[in-house]
Amino acid sequence: QVQLVESGGGLVQPGGSLRLSCAVSGIIFRLSDMGWYRQAPGKERELVARITTARSTNYADSVKGRFTISRNNALNTVYLQMNSLKPDDTAIYYCKDERWGSWGQGTQVTVSS
Repeated sequence: QVQLVESGGGLVQPGGSLRLSCAVSGIIFRLSDMGWYRQAPGKERELVARITTARSTNYADSVKGRFTISRNNALNTVYLQMNSLKPDDTAIYYCKDERWGSWGQGTQVTVSS
């Protein structure tokens, strides 16, 4: 059974940082491309960042230069380092196993003063 469990969300002031983690079980993690997505209230879910098995990365234009996706295959975990956070980054953040299409339950990120 595939499980993806996100953590690390919370309330942060504009300009602050957070690191999200997604622990994965039930798959051969190193064989899966992984993605971070987000969904703000009233908006569709959107891709934030993706990392391939070869560690190639791509980012949404809105987060380039501020967010960094990484993975640790030994720990079956994918990370999203978020710096210089803005109120527009407020959303529920989800990780996704791109190979099998499985999602985590999401973690709330709120950027507000």
